[in-house]
Amino acid sequence: MFARTRLSARVSAVTVGLAAAIALTLAACGGSDPGPGAAPAGTAKATSGYKMTQATAFPASATLDRIRQRGELIVGTKFDQPLFGLQNPTTGKIEGFDTEIARLLSIRIFGSPDKVKFVETVSKNREPFIQQGKVDVVVATYTINDARKKLVDFAGPYYTAGQDIMVKAGDTTVHGVTDLNGKKVCTVEGSTSETNLRAKAPGASVVLVDTYSSCAEQLLDGRVDAVTTDNVVLLGLVSQHKDALKLVGTAFTSEPYGIGLIKGDDGFRAFLNDTLDEAYRNGDWASAFRSTVGTVATTVPATPTIDRYVA
Repeated sequence: MFARTRLSARVSAVTVGLAAAIALTLAACGGSDPGPGAAPAGTAKATSGYKMTQATAFPASATLDRIRQRGELIVGTKFDQPLFGLQNPTTGKIEGFDTEIARLLSIRIFGSPDKVKFVETVSKNREPFIQQGKVDVVVATYTINDARKKLVDFAGPYYTAGQDIMVKAGDTTVHGVTDLNGKKVCTVEGSTSETNLRAKAPGASVVLVDTYSSCAEQLLDGRVDAVTTDNVVLLGLVSQHKDALKLVGTAFTSEPYGIGLIKGDDGFRAFLNDTLDEAYRNGDWASAFRSTVGTVATTVPATPTIDRYVA
């Protein structure tokens, strides 16, 4: 049975095919070139030595005022997504690219990467957790779209992925999204992946769960025929089961990941965007990528263009 405790400890042994698949994805998106214990597959130790420094001035922002008074940044993220947000079963730490973005925010606010409290946030809880004040921000492979902008605001994007399909290694029937019609397909409730799947393969039998690790378990057990979500999320899962699962490799959407925050706090949103911009310029974003997604990817993509939209 698939579980966090069954994670393989051999990310470095991921096949050339996996690296090539993610390299193609990064190129399509404009690509260019701590704790004790070994990290399991799909995790990476937190990068040290960032160039980011604490801000010398802060904008007017009720959210920032609360964060600074509290003394820590509360971040909603995934605990089961290899490469982006995964709880290390040995250390208990949450590791991945999303968590490194959060640590850069912590440096900018407090001068330390360690003033972060991570709260497990599954896809369907992202907007409620922001609106209810359970978290200050959500950094959780969170696609920016117009429907979500009606509920929360976004900084970024800080990465652009594409939705793809994962099947068993021996599957020869699925080559693209239209092949999912007539098949049982697992994805996460409340995700853009669910919306895209229903629109592009209306004949698919959709199986909804809370986490993509649950989808992987159902695929391995034969309860579903395929799993669909963003390619980099699937690659992390494939890296843990490289002899049993494979990525189809035909991305059919563009998914810009943003930092979700409470709607209407323009000062906080500007601060987050400025922090991302600084990380892009000083190389911290690339360092964070290399230490996490870069354990599978062979190239570092170009930094996305920040969308400073008018809310």
